[in-house]
Amino acid sequence: MDVLARCLPLLVLLLVASSIIAICHASKGDWDPGYRACVEQCVNTGCIGNVCYLNCKLPVNGADLESSYNRFLHDMLYFRWMEWDCPSECRYQCMMNRETERMNAGLQPIKYHGKWPFKRALSLQEPASVAFSVANFAMHLQGWISFLVLVYYKLPQRHQGKKSPYYEYTDIWIIYGLLSMNSWFWSAWFHSRDMDITEKLDYSSAVALIGYTLILAVIRTFNLRIEASRVMAAAPIIAFVTTHILYLNLYEFDYGLNMKVCVAMATIQLILWTCWGAISLHPARFKLWFIVIAGALAMLLEIYDFPPILGIYDAHSLWHALTIPLTYMWWSFIKEDATFRTSQQIIRAKETGNTKKVR
Repeated sequence: MDVLARCLPLLVLLLVASSIIAICHASKGDWDPGYRACVEQCVNTGCIGNVCYLNCKLPVNGADLESSYNRFLHDMLYFRWMEWDCPSECRYQCMMNRETERMNAGLQPIKYHGKWPFKRALSLQEPASVAFSVANFAMHLQGWISFLVLVYYKLPQRHQGKKSPYYEYTDIWIIYGLLSMNSWFWSAWFHSRDMDITEKLDYSSAVALIGYTLILAVIRTFNLRIEASRVMAAAPIIAFVTTHILYLNLYEFDYGLNMKVCVAMATIQLILWTCWGAISLHPARFKLWFIVIAGALAMLLEIYDFPPILGIYDAHSLWHALTIPLTYMWWSFIKEDATFRTSQQIIRAKETGNTKKVR
């Protein structure tokens, strides 16, 4: 029974990972005749029916675009930054109109250009995902700062008067916090407006983070404290992740390949954490296992995708929401690990000192 309990997180993880790799999604809305005809008309005329849009350089419902008020709206820096140009505005408005027609006909929503039909809010393309990404950023910032306060100010230091923590993994967790905040920053930006540049920055930063957490998992679970051994473990992973990012950005942005790479790296590191918790008997291993199982189950939202509730909350945004408490628990585990390792180091230092005195 004890062996089964220890293997449970690993079994759940492997089941979820295999399901993710096996599933792929396709968009039907792109080829909908009504949608395509609407977009073509809107781009050519700047209007859908009797409604015209400021984003298109055409008269707006009979008004003169050269009037100061309309020119101000058209040239607003915010909308230029968001790049809601005429084609983008037409695709959005035609998508929403087409979905209204489908709903009235009793049909289910479909995806357009790989995304569900979301309702914009404050010109944010996916408001729920943006909000949850910002919340994840804030949670990582809070965890990162509290970790720094713990290891540099609350826990004993190696040398009096100098900030030299006993915890030998301090530096790699500091870098982890910075990369995590960077990834969630670009996630919020990408979900606010899906453009080529925001998409590449979001995906690249996410791949970099997953690659680094794999390095971190190898270093911590194998207890690599010597710099040379850390470099040897990190070098091939860094080379692989760098090559993959360059491939995505310079050769082909292959979504399927990227999913397989990310799931593979995530699966490997979570297997390492699960096995390490069982072998090391770490005092916080149950919290670690809970995070592994909950994280794996949360990934099911990426598998069983569904249309956005109220036009705002889809499976992906809810996955972002679930990572908020998991992030808090993860940083809690990190701080418990720092406290545990520091106490071990202090005991070892005292034993070494007593041995020297006896000699």
